[in-house]
Amino acid sequence: MFDLKINALTHAEFLKEYWQKKPLLIKGGFADFEDPIEPEELAGLAMEDDIESRLITNHDDKWESYHGPFEDFSLLTETNSTLLVQAVDHWHPVAAELLEPFRFIPNWRIDDLMISYSTPGGGVGPHLDQYDVFIIQGEGKRHWRVGMPDANLKEFAQNKSLLQVEQFNAIIDEVLEPGDILYIPPGCPHEGYAVENALNYSVGFRAPDTKDFLSNFADYLIDNELGKTRYSDKTLTLRESSGELKNDEVEQIQNLMLDAIQDKEVIKRWLGNYLSQPKHDMDLLPLDEPISSDELANYLSSQVINRAGGVRTFFQSIEDCLLLSVNNESFQFPFNTLSAVKLLTDKTSFAADEIISALECLEFAEMLTKLINEGFYYILEEE
Repeated sequence: MFDLKINALTHAEFLKEYWQKKPLLIKGGFADFEDPIEPEELAGLAMEDDIESRLITNHDDKWESYHGPFEDFSLLTETNSTLLVQAVDHWHPVAAELLEPFRFIPNWRIDDLMISYSTPGGGVGPHLDQYDVFIIQGEGKRHWRVGMPDANLKEFAQNKSLLQVEQFNAIIDEVLEPGDILYIPPGCPHEGYAVENALNYSVGFRAPDTKDFLSNFADYLIDNELGKTRYSDKTLTLRESSGELKNDEVEQIQNLMLDAIQDKEVIKRWLGNYLSQPKHDMDLLPLDEPISSDELANYLSSQVINRAGGVRTFFQSIEDCLLLSVNNESFQFPFNTLSAVKLLTDKTSFAADEIISALECLEFAEMLTKLINEGFYYILEEE
C-alpha cells in the first residue's frame, strides 16, 4: 500500500550513509500519500482506556501536558495544540501498514507507530529522542528544524512530563508536505510546528540501554532459577585488615556475574522473550471456540493468515534448532521449518497453503494453533 522511496538511495546505501549517523529529509518519500486514518478516528482512539495518549498545548509560551483517556477535546484548541496517540498500529490495521516499508530494519528494533494531530502552531517543542525515528507528513504542513548531536545542549523540564532542549543550530529547516519524511537519528535535536492542521506519523525504534538489559536479564535468571552459583573462597588467607575488600575478590565477583552472561543459549532465550515483549496493550480477538491442532489444517484450508497489529516476532538459530519468539514467548522447531517460520516473522499476511506442509511438525502445529486461538494470528477468506 505504501511504497517508500528514500530519495535516490537504496536501503543498503541509506543504512551505510545515514542510519544512526545524520538526519535526512526525504522529499516525496511516499508519492501521492493518502492518510490511513482520519483525525476523528485518532480522537476516538484517544478516548479509550487501553490506549496511551497525550494532549500538549503551548499558549503564550506556557507549555501544558495532559494524559488521556479524554472524555472531550476542549483542550484541543484551534491553534497551538497537539494530540498524540501511541501504538496506533496495535489498534488500526490500515495505519499499521505504514510500518511495513520500514521493515528493512530488523523486526526486533521496530517499536510502534505514534500518530499526532496538530493545529497551527502546535508541537511538543525542541527536544531530543534517544532512538531513531522516521516522521511522515500526512495532511497539512509542518515546519521542521533538525540539528546534529551536541553534547553541550542543555535539557530542561517544561513540566513533569515534557522534557525539552535549548535552541540549536539546524542543518534541516524545511516545511514538510504530505508524503515527505524526516529521518532523525538518536540524539539529534529537533522541533516541528504545524503550519496548518496537520497529521504526522512517527515510526519509532527500540534502543534499550545497559541498565534495561541487565535488569531484565536478572529477572529472567530469577524466573528461570538460573544464576545459582554461589561465591566461594577456599583459598582465603589472613589479611592485615578485616575491613578490606581485595581486588582479587572484586574480580572473582565480577567473573561470577560474567559467567551468567557467557552462556549464549541462555542469552538467546532471554532475548527472545525480552525483545518480543510489547510495551502497549493490543486489540486481540481470541477465537470464541478454540480449535485443536488436529483441526488446524482444515481450519486454515484456502484461507489467508494475518498477523494482528502490534505482534512482535523474530527468530534465532541456536545450536540444534530454530527459536521463534512471539510476544514474550518462545518456541523451538527443527531447521526444516525455516520457510514457515519466516512467513510468520517476515509477512503480515500470507496464503495459509504456504504453511500447510510445516504442520507435519507437531510442535509447529501446536504453536500455530495456540497463536490463532489467542488472536495473535487470524484468518480471512481469500477474495
